[in-house]
Amino acid sequence: MAAVDVVNMVVLDNPAPFTNPLQFEITYEVREPLRSDLEWKVIYVGSAEDPAFDQELDAVLLPADTPGRFAFVLAVDAPDVAAIPPADVVGVTIVLVTASYNGSEFVRVGYYVNNEVPGAEAPAEVAGEGIGD
Repeated sequence: MAAVDVVNMVVLDNPAPFTNPLQFEITYEVREPLRSDLEWKVIYVGSAEDPAFDQELDAVLLPADTPGRFAFVLAVDAPDVAAIPPADVVGVTIVLVTASYNGSEFVRVGYYVNNEVPGAEAPAEVAGEGIGD
């Protein structure tokens, strides 16, 4: 049995404009007291081709020295659009939420993000019914 279980993670304010903060409501359970804090991070993948464009939007430490169920909202600023390659600003990417203990990651949850320009038509090669159709 794990010392910490992530019970639930919900994306808040979805969909939202690109410039809005990203918000995640996270519920986790500490089953046995731990000596160190848990580190939670949000990472925006700026380019699928090069991890150098990944942006760590924030990292927070939360104590895990008391057993029980805990919930919090992890709200982070939007990514810096200037740090994203121009060809990757619009389209599909990923936001990762991770949890680590003593430097070892034990949870990684990924969310697909589709950045669109409001009112713009999709290019002909993208304007299909969906994946697998």
